[in-house]
Amino acid sequence: MQVRLTLRAIIYAQHTYVQPIPHMKNKSNQTNKKWSARVTRESHALDLEEGVFTWKDPRQIARSLKRSAETSTQRKARPFQSAMSMLNFYINRAGKSLNSEQRQILEQAKQELRRLYKRS
Repeated sequence: MQVRLTLRAIIYAQHTYVQPIPHMKNKSNQTNKKWSARVTRESHALDLEEGVFTWKDPRQIARSLKRSAETSTQRKARPFQSAMSMLNFYINRAGKSLNSEQRQILEQAKQELRRLYKRS
């Protein structure tokens, strides 16, 4: 059976608003709300040394991240991308609770990581 739509029917269909189902209204919001906490708890993409993001030496942090990224068998991206992503994830996750001194050290660790991978 072939359905013929008039221009008016097409325009009406494009502008029709479908109400969300009440019991599913915030379901995606509830499941996605704490995704970063779950990643922090359960991710095994890189086996990081304990307390690596609290160290005071940016070069030591970068070398540790590089070592972890290169030895990991569970990562999906290249080592540089995995290491940089983990560092950025921690910086973003810490947010305002990360003091300016430690944030500066982690930003320097990013530069050091780029240098170690010869990425300017």
